[in-house]
Amino acid sequence: MRKGELTRRKIIEKAAPLFNKKGFNGCSMHDISAATGLEKGSLYTHFSSKEELASEAFDTAWAESCKARTGNLDQVSGSIEKLQLHIDNFVRKPPFAGGCPLLNTTIDADDGNPALYHKAQEALAAWVALLRQIIEQGQKASEIRSLVDPEAFATLVISLLEGAFFTSRLQKSKAPLRLAQQHLNRYIEEAVRKIPG
Repeated sequence: MRKGELTRRKIIEKAAPLFNKKGFNGCSMHDISAATGLEKGSLYTHFSSKEELASEAFDTAWAESCKARTGNLDQVSGSIEKLQLHIDNFVRKPPFAGGCPLLNTTIDADDGNPALYHKAQEALAAWVALLRQIIEQGQKASEIRSLVDPEAFATLVISLLEGAFFTSRLQKSKAPLRLAQQHLNRYIEEAVRKIPG
């Protein structure tokens, strides 16, 4: 990797947690300059705008979050087990510095940054697609009931987990996340898992 690419990568790695914690408007290029040890002018050598840097910082934060939540799903074989492991990963593994990048970016960009809001929409769509694929594979393997709507169930899982994460942060307690996990696992066993026979 060339020096310029290494510097660019360093800037993104330092900027990602700052944007995730402070939001787009709360994080200044001065903050990023201080974190990287680079002059502001040098930052603009590598990024045409703050928006471009924030966009790439979101990609990095989201990729790391996804890796933590889904990186080990291939260690289990069944679709039910994959869903339960994904939920457990979400509850147990620490989020990216500053919290869930999807939740933070959505709230931060909802009213003022269409480009970042679009990034969050794409991330959500990819998450839904991943869960939908697991569910559809489970239906083909007769592990998941055919009546389960893959899109609706994927949306339910994400909504409950993100809502619980939000509540956990406000209450400074993991209890809402554990409660969401219990309810999702019960629902999976009672309404999603196909009973053999």
